[in-house]
Amino acid sequence: MNSAWLKVLSFTGTAAFAAGCGLTPQASPKPPTHHQRVTTSQPKLWRSAGPTAALPGDVLIADSHNNRILLVNPQKQIIWQYPAPGHPSALHDNDDVFFGPHWDEIITNQEGYNMVSIINFNTRKIVWSYGHPGMPGSAQGYLHTPDDAFLYQTPHGDQITVADIRNQRILFINRATKRISKQYGQTGVMAANPPTTFAAPNGDFPAPHGGMLVTQIDGNDALLLNKQGHVQWTVHFPQQFYYPSDANFTAHGNIIVAFYTDPGAVIKISPTGKVLWQYYVTSGSGMLNQPSLAVELPNGNVLLNDDHNDRVIVINPKTNKIVWQYGHTGVPGTAPGYLNVPDGLDFLPPGIVPGGKNPISNHLWSYPGNGL
Repeated sequence: MNSAWLKVLSFTGTAAFAAGCGLTPQASPKPPTHHQRVTTSQPKLWRSAGPTAALPGDVLIADSHNNRILLVNPQKQIIWQYPAPGHPSALHDNDDVFFGPHWDEIITNQEGYNMVSIINFNTRKIVWSYGHPGMPGSAQGYLHTPDDAFLYQTPHGDQITVADIRNQRILFINRATKRISKQYGQTGVMAANPPTTFAAPNGDFPAPHGGMLVTQIDGNDALLLNKQGHVQWTVHFPQQFYYPSDANFTAHGNIIVAFYTDPGAVIKISPTGKVLWQYYVTSGSGMLNQPSLAVELPNGNVLLNDDHNDRVIVINPKTNKIVWQYGHTGVPGTAPGYLNVPDGLDFLPPGIVPGGKNPISNHLWSYPGNGL
């Protein structure tokens, strides 16, 4: 999520949404099923040093203003990167990055460049793209500020979902045909009345049973859609916070969300609206500056990209202390150990060797029935 979008929004808080949808929260979704450790036939590709107490796996980082993607282990070593050292990058403002279902591909949305691309992990080549480079639009084949692109394997072929923020819609794109197979929201109509219209949707995270957890910036909320696109419940975020970014589920069916503000915040909240945990530091080294994605790790720690502090961090929610950091706070750079506006991340658990044809499992958002 970039700051340009922040400037054009008029935040209406929860009041604007209330008129559109007042559904009562239902039972929490079934936690994700994490499967046994798996290996592939290509261990020679891998040299991760293994997990630590603070960080139980490797981190994929969208280093957006450096136009690169890094895979960093808990020991803060770069163990893979796109592009390869010394090669030019075909990416521009690569925002979020997520592994594909088998861990052999990476999908990234280039938010300010209006593109979505898929990269083969082994070859480091872009094997699929959607959008027109640097040209926003709403017609077939165009995007306008795409966010959170996910790649699904389905019985009918690969499918990409993406929150197309300024077009006020969420798209389902057939990989083979590059055609829009389904759409939530009405193109160009900004109103918090889901699923008919949305108010700046910037998150479309997978949810159980083919569902989707949608974040609305201008609604200051998150809502669960079922596989048919019907609203199951809506959770409104505390009014003291605004600009929610990329809400997603924890293993226990709660929601974790970052707030893209300065100072920034992260909260964990139940589907009924009860705040279970929050991190909001207003001064000092622990203060966040426009964080855009937070996820809960298997060990309970919280991993997030602190965009404009040029760092990725891990917070221990029991102490509210930063226990791991990659990047130098507020100092952008390209050398090892430095980042320049890291705007997205994914978690690679131990036992997975990316680049091989791994079983579909172990993603933080591996839910029954959603194709992952």
